[in-house]
Amino acid sequence: MSVRRIEAEPSGLVVELDHAALIIIDMQRDFLEPGGFGEALGNDVSRLKAAVGPLQNVLASARKSGMLVIHTREGHRPDLSDAPRHKVERGEPAMRIGAPGPMGRILVRGEPGHDIIPELYPIEGEPVIDKPGKGAFYQTDLELMLKNRSIDTLLVGGVTTEVCVNTTVREANDRGFRCIVIGDCCASYFPEFHKIGLAMIKAQGGIFGWVSSSPSVLAALDSD
Repeated sequence: MSVRRIEAEPSGLVVELDHAALIIIDMQRDFLEPGGFGEALGNDVSRLKAAVGPLQNVLASARKSGMLVIHTREGHRPDLSDAPRHKVERGEPAMRIGAPGPMGRILVRGEPGHDIIPELYPIEGEPVIDKPGKGAFYQTDLELMLKNRSIDTLLVGGVTTEVCVNTTVREANDRGFRCIVIGDCCASYFPEFHKIGLAMIKAQGGIFGWVSSSPSVLAALDSD
């Protein structure tokens, strides 16, 4: 059993790597690339790119160590039968879920924009969770997959910090999982939301989890 200490806030913690997994949340073309859903909403998608490099480094180290890696994608069935009406009807009609965009229909499974960016693309054996909501546990089999592998600790990165990352961490916390959010492996269209989102997770002694950094995680994963 490989046991490592990861420096984090509000405190460092000891992790059994055999019972840990890296969860990469929604690093999709629709959110990170020009012409996708994120830009259609008026956001500066370049701000999310800050998380790509650190995530690449952590992903490579996790793969080398044999850690379970799981990717998630937010999106809906082509007939939108799993998309709540009030979610679909938000915003201008040309920018809504299911509307045609430069990378296919917006946030629809199977469309180019729904897929994960090339820099972090899953390799064979890495599960991909397609989720219809913000949290990775809602209407998915993520919890079952983790429990089947005796996972109790989640290293979490992805976008956006205050929405899908925060929602997933809160869901995980309620289900008894320990979450370590890798701060520089997360990003938001709004820098202030990123900062506050991380602060909320580690507040009050780690009310939802811990916040670390890619150098700290790499130091733990790569140590002998």
